[in-house]
Amino acid sequence: MEMNEKAALTPKQNFFQAVKFALFSATAGIIQAVSFAVLNETMNWQYWPSYLIALTLSVLYNFTINRKFTFKSAANVPIAMLKVFGFYLVFTPVSTILGNFVKENLGINEYIVLAVTMASNLILEFLFCRFVVYKNSINTNEQAKKGE
Repeated sequence: MEMNEKAALTPKQNFFQAVKFALFSATAGIIQAVSFAVLNETMNWQYWPSYLIALTLSVLYNFTINRKFTFKSAANVPIAMLKVFGFYLVFTPVSTILGNFVKENLGINEYIVLAVTMASNLILEFLFCRFVVYKNSINTNEQAKKGE
């Protein structure tokens, strides 16, 4: 498949792609949750700095692993990364401000806020990656060409 062709995946392939994304994102979620917990419990900061650092670590890992194994994309890495960065230019301030507001003003436990934010991130990022970042480059890397 050429880089400029739209990926035509079967419903089964779409389903397994979503499952793979969720599983890999779960490992990124573990990175985010553990780093958040370590920062939150040891630094005694407000919600937002711990969240931002944990989110950044998670995003870098998730981008790398899902690009290679879920979307099997040979797309230009800097361009793909810029698109994901654009997603996070919107998602990060919204989730940080809302999460901090809910935690500080409504008194909801920070781990509940984090879980809801992470679930929202999983769904929105999958849709953005599938239909914006990698829409024309799914299954174009060497691994996909070998049929792995």
